[in-house]
Amino acid sequence: MAEQAVQTKPAIRVENLDLYYGEKQALYNVSMDVAENSVTALIGPSGCGKSTFLRTLNRMNDLIPGVRIEGNIELYGKNIYDRDIDVEMLRKEVGMVFQAPNPFPKSIYDNVAYGPRIHGITSKKKLDEIVEKSLRQAALWDEVKDRLKDRATGLSGGQQQRLCIARALAVEPEIVLMDEPTSALDPISTSKIEELVQELKEKYTIVIVTHNMQQAARVSDKTAFFLNGELIEYDDTNTLFSNPGNKKTEDYITGRFG
Repeated sequence: MAEQAVQTKPAIRVENLDLYYGEKQALYNVSMDVAENSVTALIGPSGCGKSTFLRTLNRMNDLIPGVRIEGNIELYGKNIYDRDIDVEMLRKEVGMVFQAPNPFPKSIYDNVAYGPRIHGITSKKKLDEIVEKSLRQAALWDEVKDRLKDRATGLSGGQQQRLCIARALAVEPEIVLMDEPTSALDPISTSKIEELVQELKEKYTIVIVTHNMQQAARVSDKTAFFLNGELIEYDDTNTLFSNPGNKKTEDYITGRFG
């Protein structure tokens, strides 16, 4: 109980968020806080808005024509939709790992060094340090340290996804977004990524979209249940799965729909 008494400022604060694709509304009045150094899982059936919501957190939806957003998203107290926000810097602060592993057609080393180079780091010694540190954080270093010059596309699917996590970590983000990062992976690779998520929250704030409710229960501190673009329930993961406060949540997690 003592831990709950400590009130820390949220890493992310979302207030009254509405999102439209042209005339079609995709998110309705979503409000939630995401605590620092925590794992927040977003669950719900396909097309419920969870990935759309995830992409608002680093403005990836800006890349889609006709998207309009109303409401506030604050990152450490700063509205990320303010006019003076540098979107490139925002995406450095808020990294993204996608559903399918998407390594660049370059070497393992160059994949991880890509972001730091874009942000102006040219020293080989510094890049070497960043590459090793990031690959260690992604639990991949021991598997690839002797073949850093090999093409990343030659790695297994699970290794490629951990490489993409290393690439996201290389620019030292504050927050890491993961959009179903294990959906294309086998069970052994999936468990490695799940272990990694648990380790990474020591240093990062993680928001993960997952279709796998057991995964949400295993890896997250809090879970948000989305349905038809609305945030139906948001609570501590144990509470949401063991004693949901909303009948729709209960129906979803017990498999009655979705």
